[in-house]
Amino acid sequence: MARPDARRNPAFRAAGRPVVHVVRLYHPGGEDADLVRRTLLAEGARVAAPGSEGSAIAGPLLPPGAPRLDPGLLLSGRPQQLAEREYALFKPRWGAFYRTRLDELLRGWDVDTLVVAGCNFPNCPRATLVEASERDYRLVLAEDATSRLHDTGRAEMAGIGVNLLSVSAVTGALEGLPALRN
Repeated sequence: MARPDARRNPAFRAAGRPVVHVVRLYHPGGEDADLVRRTLLAEGARVAAPGSEGSAIAGPLLPPGAPRLDPGLLLSGRPQQLAEREYALFKPRWGAFYRTRLDELLRGWDVDTLVVAGCNFPNCPRATLVEASERDYRLVLAEDATSRLHDTGRAEMAGIGVNLLSVSAVTGALEGLPALRN
């Protein structure tokens, strides 16, 4: 897994930019899990079960005073507010846009550029970047805050217009922007 990078989210918060944490939750038994994990869950494995430690957002990524995740709210498809302009959202599959309200939230905030980071590039970050590209967002992948990123993946992402930047480069760019306020 990628180590949670505590530098990125405070920079977005200070710049008044929204932060959306997208999480997976798997019901015991495997209903509504991706096909590749369904059998494992049906056989009793507990992976990111609602309310478990494995389903929580890593502490360094959260805003001060953030509430615990509310699995019922998230599984209903509604975003959970964690702080001003900061939300958690449940995704049922690899990509953050599939069967979620992410696009609706982002368009409501007039967002046109996304910075994506997360664990296991071959699955979730890659799928999210492809889905975002299909929706005409400008894209950045925080390379050093994304696990299992490899040279082939970098080339593939660059090929669909994703900019590959370090967290330091992203936070530096944010420092040069005027803060957005309500």
